[in-house]
Amino acid sequence: MTFEELDLEEEVLDGLWAMNFHDCTPVQEQSIPILLEGKDLIACAQTGTGKTAAYLLPILNNLVKSEHPEDAINAIVMVPTRELAQQIDQQIAGFGYYLPVSSVAVYGGSDGIVWEQQKKGLQAGVDIVIATPGRLLSYLKLGLIDLSQVQYFILDEADRMLDMGFFDDIMQVVNELPKRRQTMLFSATMPGKIRELAKTIMIAPAEIRLAVSKPNENIIQSAYICYERQKAYLVKSLFTETLPDKVLIFASSKIKVREVTRTLRSMKLPVAEMHSDLDQSERDRTMQDFRSGKTNILVATDIVSRGIDIEDISVVINYDVPHDAEDYVHRIGRTARASAEGLSITFVSEDEQDYFERIEKFLGKSMYRLQLPQEVGEGPEWAPSKHHGGGFGNKGRGRNPHKKRNS
Repeated sequence: MTFEELDLEEEVLDGLWAMNFHDCTPVQEQSIPILLEGKDLIACAQTGTGKTAAYLLPILNNLVKSEHPEDAINAIVMVPTRELAQQIDQQIAGFGYYLPVSSVAVYGGSDGIVWEQQKKGLQAGVDIVIATPGRLLSYLKLGLIDLSQVQYFILDEADRMLDMGFFDDIMQVVNELPKRRQTMLFSATMPGKIRELAKTIMIAPAEIRLAVSKPNENIIQSAYICYERQKAYLVKSLFTETLPDKVLIFASSKIKVREVTRTLRSMKLPVAEMHSDLDQSERDRTMQDFRSGKTNILVATDIVSRGIDIEDISVVINYDVPHDAEDYVHRIGRTARASAEGLSITFVSEDEQDYFERIEKFLGKSMYRLQLPQEVGEGPEWAPSKHHGGGFGNKGRGRNPHKKRNS
C-alpha cells in the first residue's frame, strides 16, 4: 500500500514525497487507518518496522485537519531514553517540514541552557512533546507544564520503559491527562505487565502484531572497534587507494555531520554533507553531484537519508553507532538494492559498545570485526559491560522548539 491510498492530508503527503516515502511498511499500513479513526491502539512491532511514522503521521494529520489549541500541548510521546526522544524530534521535523507544527524533546542529563530551552518550549505551548518519564515528572512537580489539553498520548518502547522501572512514573503522568484522549502503546514484546498497563490506561484498544524485520542478506555487515579520535583516519585509510563510486556515511546529528565533513575535506576526500541547514536548492545540487559521481562520499543524518533513493550505493558507514536497531536497519538498507551486494561498516567507540551489542542481539549474530589498519593504531578492548550506558551520559545539544527544522 502507498501513503497516497491512506486518508492523509496533502500537506502531510508533501512531506512524505519530499523525503521519498512512497510505500507503507506493514505496521504503518495496519496502524495508520486505525489511528485516523481515533481508536486506541496496542502495536507489537519490533525495531526496524517503521513504527515511529506509524503513530506520528496520524497525529500530524489530525493536527493539520482538526481544530486544536495553539497555545497548549496537544500530544505527549513518552520514551525510555533521551536518545530516542531526540531521534523522534528529528523525525517530526522531517515529516512536518511543510506543516505549522512544533515539537520539543524533553530529557534529563543536560545542562542548564538545554533545561531553559525545554522549559520555554513547554510554557509556550508546543504541539508535540517527546519526553522521558523522569524529566516530564520533574516539570510537572515544578508546575511548569500543563497536560490538561493533551489529545494524544503515546508510549513508545513500552516494554523497555517497564523493564527500567517506569511504571509508577507513567501512571503519575497518566493521572494528569484528560480522560478523553487517544492512547497508543508500541512495544517489541507483549508480556503480562504490558497488558496490565494497557487495561489501566486504554479504552477498547485495537491490537496488531508484526514479525521481526531483519536486514537484507546481501549486505556484508562488519565493524571496527576503535577510539572516537580514530574514526576520521579510518575513513581516510579505507579510501586512500581505492574510492568506491558512492559511499554514504551516517552521523548522529547535523552538528556531527558538519564536523565529519570538514575533517574529511581537510584530508582531501571528495565529500559533501546533507542536513537541515541546507535549503532545498542546496540539497538538490548535493544529490545531483552524488548521483553523477562528482562527489563520492555523502555524510548525512538519519532522517534526511530516508529521502536518498539511489540504487548503486556500494558502502554504508555508520560513523556513529545508532542507538536503536531500527535506525541501524534503515541505514544499512541504503545499500544492496535491486539484488546487488553491499557492504556496511560500523565504527564502534568505547561509549558505543553497549548500543552495538544490543544491535547484534537484535540481529541474532555477531558482525565481522575488522582489524584496524597499522597506521591508525591500536583500538580499545571489547568490553561492552564495562561501558554499559556510557553514551547516555554525554551532554546533549538542544534546538529551538519553535523554529521548524528538518534534520
